[in-house]
Amino acid sequence: MPFFGFIATPRAHVEATTVMMRRGVRYALVGLGLLIMLAGVPLAVLPGHVGVLLMAIGLVIVLRNSFSARRHFIRAQRRHPKIVFPIRRLIRREPEVLPVAWQQSLRFERWVLPRRMRFMAKARRSIFRRKRR
Repeated sequence: MPFFGFIATPRAHVEATTVMMRRGVRYALVGLGLLIMLAGVPLAVLPGHVGVLLMAIGLVIVLRNSFSARRHFIRAQRRHPKIVFPIRRLIRREPEVLPVAWQQSLRFERWVLPRRMRFMAKARRSIFRRKRR
C-alpha cells in the first residue's frame, strides 16, 4: 500500500476551523478597537475628555489582538517617548488617570498660552502652600 503523505482526518479539519475562527475573532476585535478609537477622537476635544478614555480602551483592545499594531506602538514609543508615555500610563491595568490628565493640561497650557497668562501651575503652588501652613 503506497504512502500518499498527509491524510486528512476529521480532527485536522476541526483544528483548521478553530484556527480560522480564532483569527476571525481577532480581526473582529481589532476592528472593534479601531471603531472605539475613532469614536473617541471627536469626544476628546469636548469638556470632560471622555474621548481620551475611549481611545485608551480602544488602543488596549487593538494592542492585545494585533501583533503588527504592537510592533508599531513600540516603534513609536522609541521614537517619541514624550508623546507615548502618557498613553502607556493610561493603558496599564491600574491607570493613573488624574496625574496624566493634570500633566497633559499643564503641557497644553504651556503650548497654547503665553507665560504671563498661565494659571494652573501657580494655582497648584498656592494650594500646596496653604496646606503646609
